[in-house]
Amino acid sequence: MHRPRILIVDDDPAIIKFVQANLRVEGYDILSALDGAEALDITERELPDLVILDIMLPKIDGVEVCRRLREWSKIPIIMLSARGDVQDKVNSLDAGADDYLSKPFSLEELLARIRAIFRRTEAAAAEPSPSAITFGELEINFAQKRVTLANQEVDLTATEYRLLSYLAANAGRVLTPDQILEKVWGEEFSGEHHLLRVNIARLRRKLQDNPKEPRFIATKTGMGYIFLKPH
Repeated sequence: MHRPRILIVDDDPAIIKFVQANLRVEGYDILSALDGAEALDITERELPDLVILDIMLPKIDGVEVCRRLREWSKIPIIMLSARGDVQDKVNSLDAGADDYLSKPFSLEELLARIRAIFRRTEAAAAEPSPSAITFGELEINFAQKRVTLANQEVDLTATEYRLLSYLAANAGRVLTPDQILEKVWGEEFSGEHHLLRVNIARLRRKLQDNPKEPRFIATKTGMGYIFLKPH
């Protein structure tokens, strides 16, 4: 049976030791790195199933590491920050992170976030769907997990792909923020509306979708979001 491998990246050896010991008890294989350059090297060489990445790192900061990983990989990434700054969260999500935790965090919360990510990954692999659907210039190929706009491939993270797929599969139906969060991220994320807003904004940019004159994703004030069916 495959034991998921998790890379922990933090410049504090005590944090690595603590997280590593507890995750191993939960059945995960652990890799570790103390700086951003080492994290990039290990990820490319070992291809872990998940990366837990601190923002404040020597050599290359965590946000830049996340951005570089997203140039070639869809490996799930959980960002950590001791500052608890909203801008840190926005920068991390904009760089392509799947989730974000502020230090100090509880082990139980970290484990819950890890389990949620792996559940989403497994569910996406197992979920049956039509081979492809088209909305004007936008095509979502579920068989290949590939999205194109005007015949040009759109580079989406795994989270962005799940978000777009869920919205598109419910085209014409208003979905509340909590409905989307629970389906795309997991029930532990109910109420994390900021996380959803940042990801919706990032997805709109990649789809060249103007929120004031949307072609694909419209905001229904006080209600949620709707994926528009073509006229």
